Amino acid sequence: LPAEPKIFHGRESELTGILKHFSDGTPRIAILGAGGMGKTSLAKAVLHHEEIIARYQGNQYFVPGDSASSKVDLANLIGAHLGMKPGKDLTQAVLQHFSNSPPTFLIIDNLETVWEPVESCKEIEEFLSLLTDITSLALIVTMRGAERPSKVQWTRPFLPPLEPLSQQAARKMFIDIADDSYTIEEMDQVLSLTDNMPLAINLLAHAVDVEGCNAILLRWQKEQTSVISEGYDQRSNLELSISLSLASPRITSTPHSCELLSLLSILPDGLSDAELKQSKFAIKDILDCKRALLRTALAYTDDQKRLKALVPIREYMKRFLPPTDNMIRPLLKHFRELLQVYKVDTGKQSAALCIERLTLNYTNILNIIQNGLQPG
Repeated sequence: LPAEPKIFHGRESELTGILKHFSDGTPRIAILGAGGMGKTSLAKAVLHHEEIIARYQGNQYFVPGDSASSKVDLANLIGAHLGMKPGKDLTQAVLQHFSNSPPTFLIIDNLETVWEPVESCKEIEEFLSLLTDITSLALIVTMRGAERPSKVQWTRPFLPPLEPLSQQAARKMFIDIADDSYTIEEMDQVLSLTDNMPLAINLLAHAVDVEGCNAILLRWQKEQTSVISEGYDQRSNLELSISLSLASPRITSTPHSCELLSLLSILPDGLSDAELKQSKFAIKDILDCKRALLRTALAYTDDQKRLKALVPIREYMKRFLPPTDNMIRPLLKHFRELLQVYKVDTGKQSAALCIERLTLNYTNILNIIQNGLQPG
């Protein structure tokens, strides 16, 4: 089994909720969220919890699914972890093994790799359905995005997609890695670059431990996400993690969704549905693009239903896939018109609505001005 996470903060309520499902029966749970949000760490924390160890007594299995490209590959991977001899297709042998075993707990990590492609999606869902027909088998899958595979009766209430850590949990994680020799102000400056995404906190805190807060803040101004993208896999390289999400079939099948994410990279306040529809952006099927970004958790909607992207994702897009002049031009036109309406309506009752819209876009407008983003 993989090691228990040594640094684990801010997921206590999710862990408690998952353990309650185990005490109530044999759960089938999907841990969802953006890349770098700590899905695997949460699954490992469940795997090593004393209640789980006592209940399953060695019948726990953790299978990384990111090397599988088909149902047969996935079944063979599971079979290998069960100690089976290699075979052409171990699907039936795996199902038979679990059916004849005492209560067993299986985790499939990064299931989205094999589930997302159209050519393998249906057979993976059929395989999951067969696994969950086994009443003694508890199943947890971790997946990038916000969608659960169909054909499985997932345990309710569903576990919501993981969100960024609270500020308190983010600080605890930072201190565990980089020591507590920094002021809260210095710590929060670094954490503001991460939007409290666990992977980004982990990588930046390790960099701070070596170079110090001020040096990292100066490097970020020049290098952005490359500061924490020197590793060779998705758990030690933020840019690789984001690029894997962008390569998702759910994104590539809606190609203009990358254009919308690129636009969001210069809009910290995000955009409302009304702004998406009214601003005449040069992005085809813009609401379909929004849905694709939400499905893959590359973007999210805040409490005011505005579509936003986290800081590390925005910085990545600005560096590698920045918005073109054709995308920025309608945005500038929209904000100019909004300011003009405010100027004309000042003092009138209708000005209140205009002020609200300007307030919601204040940081957007400021960001565009500060970055000198002008149409060509």
